[in-house]
Amino acid sequence: MTSRKPALLLLLPGLAFLLIGFAVPSLAMLFAPPGVTAGEIVGRLGSMLTDPYDLRIIGRTVGLGLIVTGICVALGFPIAYLLARSTSRWSGVLLALAIFPLLLSNVVRTFGWLVLLGKNGAIGQVLTVLGLVDEAPQLLYTELAIVLGLTQLFLPLAIISCYSAVAQVDPGLDDAARGLGASRTRTFWSIVVPLSLPGVVVAATLVFAGSVTAYTTPYLLGGSGQRMLATQLFSYSSVTIDWAGASATALIMTVLVFVVSGLSSLVARKGATS
Repeated sequence: MTSRKPALLLLLPGLAFLLIGFAVPSLAMLFAPPGVTAGEIVGRLGSMLTDPYDLRIIGRTVGLGLIVTGICVALGFPIAYLLARSTSRWSGVLLALAIFPLLLSNVVRTFGWLVLLGKNGAIGQVLTVLGLVDEAPQLLYTELAIVLGLTQLFLPLAIISCYSAVAQVDPGLDDAARGLGASRTRTFWSIVVPLSLPGVVVAATLVFAGSVTAYTTPYLLGGSGQRMLATQLFSYSSVTIDWAGASATALIMTVLVFVVSGLSSLVARKGATS
């Protein structure tokens, strides 16, 4: 116990900073917005959970978040596996290139999709020139545009999370399984995937939490016709100045993130004990 005291003392400044700079403003935003009582927030929350318009926004947010999470994990884990098991001298460079988009502004990356997906954008012009369509399709301001933008946004995060998990799996286990007659595919699914499951769960949690709370990408690529919870929250807090609606929306987003985090912890725990 005495050996833990120095570590706890070192943690205190960071914990105090988080409590004052994050927890207090978050709780104030959720439960004590200006000029609104707790009863009004609860009433607005109940109306949002029964109103078809708000339910569509919640369903779209959760659905697109799950789609983006599935795509990022399905693409990110194989890439992370190949990079972690690569013996090439270029593997470090390839890893840096894979996560390089994290260094770019979210606005810059999203603006690129505006250029590509617009009715007169590059994708529409290519489809027209190839004769696949008579008229360039409207890809912008659709759910597809949001999925593409969020996938590009969070795929590097999924890659680096999965990479750290795969890199901790001893490659000697692969060789031992292969020496006992297991195929490369069976080794991958029976050895690498179970041992890397905690990292995969972390990647999925981070991607889902980021997807359901992202604002810039859904706002620019989805427009007003494909609203998500984050864009609705911005509208309540900055356009209509509806603090009760903003707090209720923030509560829903917070609950979604905590529920997914809890389920992810259970999955990771079961994977570790199995």
